[in-house]
Amino acid sequence: MTGTPAIEGPGGAMEELAEEGGGGLKGAPPSGRGRPARGRSMWSDAWHELRRNPVFVVAGLIIAFLVLISLWPGLIATRDPLSCRLGRSLDPSSAGHWFGFDTQGCDVYTRVVYGARTSVTVGVCATAGVAVLGSLLGGLAGFFGGVWDALLSRLTDIFFGIPIVLGGLVFLSMTGSRSVWTVVTFIVLLGWPQVARIARGSVITVKQNDYVQAARALGAGNARMMVRHILPNAVAPVIVTATIALGTYISLEATLSYLGVGLQPPTISWGADISAASQGMQFRNAPHILLYPAAALSVTVLAFIMLGDAVRDALDPKLR
Repeated sequence: MTGTPAIEGPGGAMEELAEEGGGGLKGAPPSGRGRPARGRSMWSDAWHELRRNPVFVVAGLIIAFLVLISLWPGLIATRDPLSCRLGRSLDPSSAGHWFGFDTQGCDVYTRVVYGARTSVTVGVCATAGVAVLGSLLGGLAGFFGGVWDALLSRLTDIFFGIPIVLGGLVFLSMTGSRSVWTVVTFIVLLGWPQVARIARGSVITVKQNDYVQAARALGAGNARMMVRHILPNAVAPVIVTATIALGTYISLEATLSYLGVGLQPPTISWGADISAASQGMQFRNAPHILLYPAAALSVTVLAFIMLGDAVRDALDPKLR
């Protein structure tokens, strides 16, 4: 009969179903010009929502500025942060020294600017390490299940039972040199279980979808199913968790430095400067030595948390 559509075999239907899970809508209704209308993917739809979210715009501008001064602090700070003059100890703000001087006679403005590099480096590197390690372990456990899933569950229970600040006090106290990479390593070692548990649950949910079962029926191997079908659809919760955790890791580094087990001089850290301002209650006579590094730390952590909230709202349709 003329105009009757041909009936596709089961293989063609399953191929289309499997390809749908890989990030693209097929079989969309034709547009006015006879070409198939292309639907937006989850990521393009999320980006469309983010651009219209003022919280994301404000947080993104703050983070972009922090990244810029982290890479090139000399753009807005021309002095040496380690050049100090004891004769100007605790001097207030003056021309050319907007934030005054600390107890050692160092320019507070310059140290605040250079401290951004340490905080951003720790936050970004620790978050990347936690996301990669947690996603790898949690994804494999959720995909294969069985003994690997049970082993990961018990291992994460052990790590969840360790308070992260107490663990930092013990771990970093035993290290001889406490550099940025030492702190990053500690955060990765104790931070991966949260991401692993989220990645595991996300993979278990995605692998039960029809397009994954269709790919398996067509003979797709484990590696192809993980990379092509499961990973693109299971990574969103991990991205949201990692984005919010980035601000937490920055505050954790400042907390450990404040307690005296974090970064050591000559590394510049907002937490270390806050700790130095608290010793002997010096900030009572010169509040600027505490106010400016604390404000910089608060704004940075708040910006990353705001960014994480915006990303969560964009990737979760239920929250729109």
